[in-house]
Amino acid sequence: MENNNTQKRIVGIGSALVDILVQLKDDQLLYAFQLPKGSMTLVDAELSQKMLDRTADIDRSIETGGSSANTVRAIAQLGGNAGFIGKISNDEMGHFFKDEFEKSNITPHLFFSQIPTGKAATLISPDSERTFGTYLGAASELSVDELSEELFANYDYLHIEGYLVFNHELIEGILKLAKKQGLKISLDMASFNVVDANLEFLTRLVDEYVDIVFANEEEAKSYTGLEPVEALKQISSQCEIAIVKIGEKGSLIQSGEQFIQVETPEVQSIDTTGAGDVYASGFLFGLANNYSMKKCGNLGSLLASKVIQVLGAKIPESKLAEIKVEM
Repeated sequence: MENNNTQKRIVGIGSALVDILVQLKDDQLLYAFQLPKGSMTLVDAELSQKMLDRTADIDRSIETGGSSANTVRAIAQLGGNAGFIGKISNDEMGHFFKDEFEKSNITPHLFFSQIPTGKAATLISPDSERTFGTYLGAASELSVDELSEELFANYDYLHIEGYLVFNHELIEGILKLAKKQGLKISLDMASFNVVDANLEFLTRLVDEYVDIVFANEEEAKSYTGLEPVEALKQISSQCEIAIVKIGEKGSLIQSGEQFIQVETPEVQSIDTTGAGDVYASGFLFGLANNYSMKKCGNLGSLLASKVIQVLGAKIPESKLAEIKVEM
């Protein structure tokens, strides 16, 4: 593994959540709660509790969640220099989130709220597709007024999750602060319904601030109306590096005139939770260590292939050892 003192530093910002992972026997609950399969839907505290009550008799596990938080955690697992900005509460879930990040050698820049720490009911269908019913809780109260340029001063890259796009003032404020400190901005588009709901604003953000865009096939189509290769070209005309992930077919990368297709290892998928998040981890870790574009894509693809073989978005130590052998 190539890791040295010259590697660049990455900070993520996003919703500090705790994921409650539930393996569904069928998709009936998705219909009952009117959750579009494969999407992230924001829910209020009452509906969040109803969802957890309805799944109380199913085996579940908990881990830190939130798209950007997942990305940062895997960067740290690879030996990257990473920090995370978010908002939690002084409650059991908040303590769990903070403790887990500190144990993972991630520098936490955490603010506190009076309302509960956010949580996401992560409903995993039998075909391994995951659907989120997310109660943002404390995460929804993160305000640009709490942030400062100094917070970004020790970092080279900012990775931001598309879910923050719902709060226009917050995300644009964050990007302005980071750009003043000269950071490269990486944006994960997060979910097709996020893109659909914020298309005009998102297009302007990418034009004005964003250097690296991660999108899956559905998000890229929502953003451009085009199929993957053409969508990639359009997105890459707005930024330095565009990545369109096309599931088991791999990913497409465009940087200027450079076009790369990356294949994904063939594995048995158990749960796709976090696959896109850890793809971004591998790619950004590669950029931070000056890897070639192809090697960045290969590392992202390798991480994604490992995480879909387990339940949840965290790469277990056994898989991490396999990754480090292949790096």
